Amino acid sequence: MTEILSYTACRQLSQMFIPVIFFHVSEYFLAAFIHGKSSVTLKSLLISKHYILTMVFSLLEYLIEVTFFPELKEYWVISDLGLVLVVVGEIIRKTTIITTGQSFTHMIRVHPDERHQLVTHGIYKFIRHPGYCGFLIWSVSTQIMLCNPLSTIGFAVVVWKFFNSRIPYEEYFLRQFFGIQYAEYAQ
Repeated sequence: MTEILSYTACRQLSQMFIPVIFFHVSEYFLAAFIHGKSSVTLKSLLISKHYILTMVFSLLEYLIEVTFFPELKEYWVISDLGLVLVVVGEIIRKTTIITTGQSFTHMIRVHPDERHQLVTHGIYKFIRHPGYCGFLIWSVSTQIMLCNPLSTIGFAVVVWKFFNSRIPYEEYFLRQFFGIQYAEYAQ
């Protein structure tokens, strides 16, 4: 039980909770600022039952490992690398939202909207789906930061599967809305 109150656990858990809180609060405020407070919901902020379950599992993994195998949590180079990658993922994600402005939504648009424009500048010059890339880096890195081997793999698989099904669906509508312009950008 003393391991849960150790310096390692306090540092790593605070490094976990602060980025999670910051991620969701900043997503809320950016979405509310861009689209209006009334259009922001828990679903639009990427909080789902699967997300909550993976977070609970990662916390359980951490508590079990820090209690029974505390030496697994002492790899500071790995933990610090995870923290750096959390910041990188957060920067990519928020840069995406700011770059796209009104064109960014948490839900896939299935109907054309005059405010929706194809964004190909800024971070979109380098990454086709930077918001997804940033979230993938951010979420997996939270587990690297905790030195959670099972949850690192689990988060990578769950997020990859989610985006692997979501991206083709979104691209279908982008091709419908922007036609050849999107096809050329996707090249």
